[in-house]
Amino acid sequence: MLYLTLDVNEETTMRILKLIIMLTTFTMLMTGCMPSSKSGAVYTREQARQVQQVQLAMVESVRHVQIEGVQSPVGSVGGAIIGGIAGSGVGGGRGSAIATTVGVIAGGLLGSALEEGVTRKDALEITVRLDDGKMLSIVQEADVPFQAGERVKVLTSPTATRVSR
Repeated sequence: MLYLTLDVNEETTMRILKLIIMLTTFTMLMTGCMPSSKSGAVYTREQARQVQQVQLAMVESVRHVQIEGVQSPVGSVGGAIIGGIAGSGVGGGRGSAIATTVGVIAGGLLGSALEEGVTRKDALEITVRLDDGKMLSIVQEADVPFQAGERVKVLTSPTATRVSR
């Protein structure tokens, strides 16, 4: 068998840690800045050039809500890596192994929670009364304000329903 041993000093460990932190932060920021298909003004590629049914309606009420954030492997894996590296620098021998394990678990949980919080979106629950008398409630990102009494269009396609002016 061939064994590979790495002699990693503290300076190298710090460089690796800084690189991982920068890459994780960049990835999380990019995920948080990506346009969302839950917006009333953003269409997915599949929704473009598709027929939508249009119904006229009156806004009955508007309530502020939140759309939960994303929990992908990016946050938990990035956090676990950073936590593991941070934990590995604590103690020596068996204590270092325990600290590394605790760092991996805590970092993974913290990274996942951080990603979910960063990607959470403010939204509106818009209740409308269609001209035929039916009531609908649509949740979409709060990128366009609506108020009770306002005339709107309800756009419905096979994959989404949204409120528009």
